[in-house]
Amino acid sequence: MRYIVGATEVSGFGWRPKGAVDVPGLRGVWASEFEPGEIRQASIGDTVVVVAGSCLATWVELERAAVEAARTQSAAPVTALPGVFVAMVRTGGVWRVVGDRAGTVRVFWLSIGGRVVWGTAAAPLAALGGCEPDPAVLLGQMSLHGVDVLDGASHFRGVRRVRPGHALVLEEGRPPRTEPTAPSGSPLGIEDAAPLVRGTVVEAVERRTMLSGRVSADLSGGMDSSVVASIASARTRLLAVTYTDARMKDEDDLYYARKVAAELPGVRHEVVEGGAGAARHFGGLDDPHRLPLTDTPTFSLGLVAMKEAQLARPVREGMRMHLTGRGGDDVLEAVPSVAVDQFRAGQRAAAWRRVAALARLRRTSGAGMLAQAARTAATPYPRALTDLAGQLAAGQVEGPSSPARVLAWCGATGALPWLTLLGRSMVAELVGERANGADARQTPGSLHERLALELMGDGHATFDQMSRTLWSLPVHAPLLDNRVVDLCHAVPGWERSRPGQFKPLARAAFAGLVPDVLLKRTTKTAFTGSLFDGLRAHAPALRRVLAGSVLVQAGLLDEQKVRNALDAGARGEPVPLAALHALVVTEIWLGLLPLGRHVWWERTDETQVAA
Repeated sequence: MRYIVGATEVSGFGWRPKGAVDVPGLRGVWASEFEPGEIRQASIGDTVVVVAGSCLATWVELERAAVEAARTQSAAPVTALPGVFVAMVRTGGVWRVVGDRAGTVRVFWLSIGGRVVWGTAAAPLAALGGCEPDPAVLLGQMSLHGVDVLDGASHFRGVRRVRPGHALVLEEGRPPRTEPTAPSGSPLGIEDAAPLVRGTVVEAVERRTMLSGRVSADLSGGMDSSVVASIASARTRLLAVTYTDARMKDEDDLYYARKVAAELPGVRHEVVEGGAGAARHFGGLDDPHRLPLTDTPTFSLGLVAMKEAQLARPVREGMRMHLTGRGGDDVLEAVPSVAVDQFRAGQRAAAWRRVAALARLRRTSGAGMLAQAARTAATPYPRALTDLAGQLAAGQVEGPSSPARVLAWCGATGALPWLTLLGRSMVAELVGERANGADARQTPGSLHERLALELMGDGHATFDQMSRTLWSLPVHAPLLDNRVVDLCHAVPGWERSRPGQFKPLARAAFAGLVPDVLLKRTTKTAFTGSLFDGLRAHAPALRRVLAGSVLVQAGLLDEQKVRNALDAGARGEPVPLAALHALVVTEIWLGLLPLGRHVWWERTDETQVAA
């Protein structure tokens, strides 16, 4: 597994991660599966800045960031550099460790033996501390929406996760704390933001193509991957890959992918036809132990056969990097609940028009949508969580039933009916804990956008890890870079998403950069049919996975209800597909997880003094 790990006090620690190497210039910090050129350092006075990962900054930019970090006593100047990386900033006797805004690089920490051990992966820390997976977090992630299940927690009891956009601050004589690093500047309108977004995305893609001339990219036919492919094709001879199957052929994606590829100079376009054999959803799960271990349960585990088919030619041709448009929906679009934020910002008439337009789009009652929006606007987030916790404890919450749920603060997913009384009680307790720490100033749109972004960041991180492990091919998502996220989110969500317009920020930013045919597209492909096909084809393997369910054996899930849902899905009946997918990959992850300390760590007799 690829990670960085460090300890605040190495003297007497007696452990180091197996197979890891010392990070140059830093005592008590180790790196696993990083190339030497991926770890860089700059110093000014008593300030040391180390970046590890895909930091795209020049040496001059890195040194300037170190100067600013020294002046401001902050990690924020370093997190503003282009790329995706973990930053370690020492100013005097204070260390700040920070990942990225989207959570593709995360930071965790654990108190053990009077010291703090931190890392960019939770599993090694859990093994060191003997921390077991947290069933409340696992159940909460699959059965709740609108709840920050991982707030201050991780998938392991005792291991803490630092919220993306925050730095872990370690200072001798003080307990660990976090501080925000995300900018808090004035909002931008689309007209002002568009040229900045264009320049930043172009930079994010171009700097990556400069790292290696052998680059491939997704080209789904959608806006996001097409933007990335269009920029990359102007810099390198690009291999663009489109995955399709029998159902997706009937949609618009393949048509637009071919149109875009035909207008990009020097692009070699590969169309991969899946949907047969294992190359479909849930393929490759006949022997889960052949899958790579990821730090978190990831939907990508259910897509491994499809991704293997999609990346086969890039791997065969020795590509050094694969680009994707992941994250585009999270930065160039917005969630429906920004309508409530718009209302709270004083634009009440415009907000109600947005809700009415949403009701027409979803073919549901406008009155019901407006009523839900009004309830959400009038309810502080801590109260909404407290109410949900009480309803869960009383057994009064069922799965989703109304389209208006997209405007609610929080609620249950289709997995909730599978939980036993014990499972519900555990989830209710977790929601109650989150209510105690919730911010009454929080707005629903900003909350839901952050949670969606972090979910995408986690999904990308685990897919990149899988691709590196299985096919030795790093996967990059330029639209998830800090600079891109910060600029796009500086535009209020209700501006990024306008009724009757498809991704207006993207249209304004990338006009003239991508083929005009793409800017005229107003459709988006749904993959529900392909999911059902995969569920039906691979139902026997999924039944074997769930037959040994750890969560069922712990008395947290009802075995019969889970089996019934899987069987119904295999017959093509309406079931909560996302919840089933989440359950399958969670059980696979639990089965793959080695938690013994000696699997991850080795003894050392070296006595060192922490930097």
